[in-house]
Amino acid sequence: MSETGEYSNDLPHGNGDLAVPGDGETPARAPHRVIGTPPPAEARTLLGTDDGDPAPAPRELPADPPDPVKAKRAERVVAALFILSMLASIGFIAAYIGLEVHSVDAVLRSNLALGTAMTVAFMALGVGAVIWVRQLMPDVERTEQRHPMASPEQDRKAFAETFKEGAEASQFTKRPILRRTLIAATVPLGLAPLVLLRDMGPLPGTSLRHTVWKKGMRLVVADSNMPLRPEDFDSPGGMITVIPEGYQDNDVALAKAATIIIKFAPGELIPNRPGNPGTVMNWTVQNIVAYSKICTHVGCPVALYEATTHHILCPCHQSTFLATQGAAVLFGPASRPLPQLPITTNAEGYLVAQSDFDEPVGPSFWERG
Repeated sequence: MSETGEYSNDLPHGNGDLAVPGDGETPARAPHRVIGTPPPAEARTLLGTDDGDPAPAPRELPADPPDPVKAKRAERVVAALFILSMLASIGFIAAYIGLEVHSVDAVLRSNLALGTAMTVAFMALGVGAVIWVRQLMPDVERTEQRHPMASPEQDRKAFAETFKEGAEASQFTKRPILRRTLIAATVPLGLAPLVLLRDMGPLPGTSLRHTVWKKGMRLVVADSNMPLRPEDFDSPGGMITVIPEGYQDNDVALAKAATIIIKFAPGELIPNRPGNPGTVMNWTVQNIVAYSKICTHVGCPVALYEATTHHILCPCHQSTFLATQGAAVLFGPASRPLPQLPITTNAEGYLVAQSDFDEPVGPSFWERG
């Protein structure tokens, strides 16, 4: 302030510009911006005005939808769909972990629940995204010309501003309920594959080499669960499917332990000898022999038997085994005989297993598991 009490022009102006005294001219004003505030919008063109300053461009994308009431209604619908998708994804994970699959009916219910939950999750997420785009985002067509890969600083600033406008126009930042429900819908959906991946491990180890058959376990008829005595099966030429007692409802165990027993007339069985594979006679009872019912090709049930030729047939790929000679392969893609189950009788006269199969049952590639 001067001696007369008036303010002089040589003091800093309130807008942060500095005036140079004594020159009689309007001082040059330097740009001034508070630290932490965003820079002003840059030009949208590669070329500036004639004086070198970037020309301000009008806003390219509208910040809000034209009908706020309709947009609010669409927002609620999209949020509800995203919440529904989240609940369906959680339901998928819960159904996958909680539902049993040890029977045909249980597998049917599990597949129905999993399919329904995943369908609802994806459909709700997709429909919500479509409504978001159609009702909340602006309908604007943009055409961008090719330009050099290395963009100048001016273009980078212009892109930052355009991105900011696009974020505003998408309503992602202005409508937190949409943002939060979208995240809530996608997180459990992204976790679902992690739950599915647990079935890829652990490795089977030696579990494929063994079944539940063990010493003293009775052979029971698959349909009636009745134990058998040798005299109950006195007609040569017949075949019966038997399972280990106590595992009638265990489909996992029966997938490997299902067995067939065949009755032969005296002298029809060809004994196993060095250089001439055949039936192990010590594992038979009164000309009754037991073989695995699981084909050694790909695991189909060998459910057909021709009594006149003693051929065991797999209906899937026509692998044929000779029952009188240790179920040796006669024809087809199977590479090894059906394993023979050692059987005997217990004190009550019932047919029982002496032990488990002495080799892996089922497809040959299981041996490499």
